[in-house]
Amino acid sequence: MRLRCDVVLPCRDEALALPPVLAAIPADMRAIVVDNGSRDQTAEVARAAGATVVSEQRPGYGAAVHAGVLASTAPLVGVVDGDGSLDPRDLTRLADLVEAGATMAVGRRRPTRPRIWPWHARGGNALITWRLRRRTGLPVHDIAPIRVCGRQDLLDLDLQDRRFGYPLELLVKAGAAGWTLVEVDVPYGPRAVGTRSKVSGSVVGTMRAMRDFARVLS
Repeated sequence: MRLRCDVVLPCRDEALALPPVLAAIPADMRAIVVDNGSRDQTAEVARAAGATVVSEQRPGYGAAVHAGVLASTAPLVGVVDGDGSLDPRDLTRLADLVEAGATMAVGRRRPTRPRIWPWHARGGNALITWRLRRRTGLPVHDIAPIRVCGRQDLLDLDLQDRRFGYPLELLVKAGAAGWTLVEVDVPYGPRAVGTRSKVSGSVVGTMRAMRDFARVLS
C-alpha cells in the first residue's frame, strides 16, 4: 500500500493513551511517535504497536514535532496528539482536502461533552485565534491541534519555535506565504484516564502556552 502520510505524535508520558490512538491510525499512514523525555514506557509501548519511534531530548512541543517531521518521508505529514482526545481517523478527511488542493487542512475542536475543554484553555484559544484572524486573514478558530500539509511545504516555512508557540508560528507563516487553509470540525473527547495535559491541564500550563503565543505574535 502506498504510504500517503506520516503522522507525527509528540509524546511525553503517554504510555497509557497510546495503544488505542495508534490502532486508529489509518492504514495508508505511518505513525511516528516522538518521545520527548518521557519517564514512563511511552517508547516501548509505541514500538510494540508498530510505530516508528524518535527520541527528542530537547523539551517542547515544537522540538518534538520538528524531530518527527525530519524523520518523515511521505509526501504529506500530519500531526495529532497522543493523548486520545482526538481521533486519528480524522486525518483521512484532512489528507483528502490537501490532495484536493488545500495547502493545509486543520481541525477545529468540538467538545463531545461538557467540561472537557477547561475555561482557561478555551478562552485563551479564542483570544489568540481572534488576533490571528485579524493579522493573517486565515479562517481559523483553533490552533491546529490536528493537521495535515505537504512535508516540503512545511519545511520551506523554516519554523523556529520549539515550544508551545510552534503551531501558532506555523499559522502565522502559512498566512504570510499565501497558503490555502481549510478548517473542519473534529470531535474533541476526554484524554485517556491517568494522563494530564501539559497545557490545558492547569492554569499555569495555559499561561505558559499563552506566553509562548504572545512571543510569536509580538
